[in-house]
Order: sequence, then structure tokens, then C-alpha cells
Amino acid sequence: MSSVNKVILIGNLGTDPEVRHLESGAAVAQFRLATNEFYKDKQGNRVERTEWHNIVAWRGLAEMVEKYVKKGQSIYVEGKIRTRQYQDKDQQTRYVTEIVADEITMLGGGRGQGDQAGGQQPSAQAAPAEQKTFRQEAELNELPF
Repeated sequence: MSSVNKVILIGNLGTDPEVRHLESGAAVAQFRLATNEFYKDKQGNRVERTEWHNIVAWRGLAEMVEKYVKKGQSIYVEGKIRTRQYQDKDQQTRYVTEIVADEITMLGGGRGQGDQAGGQQPSAQAAPAEQKTFRQEAELNELPF
């Protein structure tokens, strides 16, 4: 039987994306995305719960993120869950779960899109108000033929 690894998130960026360029020339962008859910507790009080997601975008998608996506902005992310491991400085094995983005759509609104929260002025290079969608191009070795 086949399996599916697909994640869809809509949330706000907690930080500006951090973009690096590898020796091979490939770009990689990393940022944190906050999603919120609301519910009522036993006393009937409204409670907000925020979940933070680590997002990674590669190559052309990373370059678009670098140009257009900013802290506080509301975005739609579609991708897959990946868990990787590494050795920390004390040689302990650590695990990181990330969402590898295949598609990112900038949505209207968000704290980085023109409202004056925190005294921030909108950037002259801020993304236009309409939605923009960017997709990761398939790698040659990922083609189905």
C-alpha cells in the first residue's frame, strides 16, 4: 500500500527567513511559522494555543522566500514532514522535525503587511497585497520516468 506525507499549514512567520547559500550554489531558507488554535476550558474561558513549526525551503523556493516573505506575514505552506538527526557539541544525538516546503502562498494581512503594530513601517519592498504562490520545481532525479 502507498503512503502519504503531506502537511498543510496556514500561519504567521515568527522571524524573518534565514537564507544560506551552500557551496553547490543551492539556496536554503529556514524560518518558524506559528499556527494558533482557540478553545474553551472547563470554566468557559477562551484559551489560545500556539504551535511553532520549523519550515525549510530549498533552491528557487528559498530565493522567493528571501525576496518576498517577512516576519509577521501570513502564509500558506504545503510540504512534507522530515525528521533529521545530528550530533551536538557534546556528541549527543539530537533530532529535529521540520516541514520541507513544496509550495508557499503569501496571504493578505499579518503583522508585517502594513498594520502599524509595534511601530513598524511597511517596507518599500513589501510584497503586493494579492496572493503569490511559489512552488519547488521537481529535481531531475525525482521525475516519475
